[in-house]
Amino acid sequence: MDELRNKLISRNDSFLLVVDVQARLAPAIFGIDHILKRNEALLSACEKLDIPVVFTEQYPKGIGHTIPRLRDLAVCAQVYEKIHFDATAEPEFLALITAIGRREVVVIGTEAHVCVLQTALGLRSHNYAVKLCVDATGSRKEIDKEIALQRMASEGLSLVTTEMVLFEWLRRAGTDEFSDLLPLVRELVEI
Repeated sequence: MDELRNKLISRNDSFLLVVDVQARLAPAIFGIDHILKRNEALLSACEKLDIPVVFTEQYPKGIGHTIPRLRDLAVCAQVYEKIHFDATAEPEFLALITAIGRREVVVIGTEAHVCVLQTALGLRSHNYAVKLCVDATGSRKEIDKEIALQRMASEGLSLVTTEMVLFEWLRRAGTDEFSDLLPLVRELVEI
């Protein structure tokens, strides 16, 4: 039983990394409305469950900052501006996430085949347990996302969905937290 429990995402040892969901790029992402709803659900859950959030922004002067509706859901989140596609190639980023003190990372964002892939593989090389949330991640073209997911899975990253993350963070029904997050889950089912 402990072995199974260790394979579930722990809300006490995880944080959410939102990769480059930026104003000028987002409209070009395939299925962006679906992706943003899942980003919002995860960010809302983090706020209610006291799970740390970090946003990255790839060259915001050119691509814009994180979409405000996401940023507004995590006002205490840290935002890291980067130039490398792999955020872990930036020493300050590694210092930032090390200071969080958690070893599991739920990764969401754009684009799956560029910054998400490179950052996720970078996190893995720094011994983080990476959980890539596939329905909260996207690319401009479906094929790029599909191949990126195949590659990340073959490299040993765990592929998860928004509902999997939410229910693993909760672990049980019948709590106030479950009641607080149930509307988020219901909304996802309706989309």
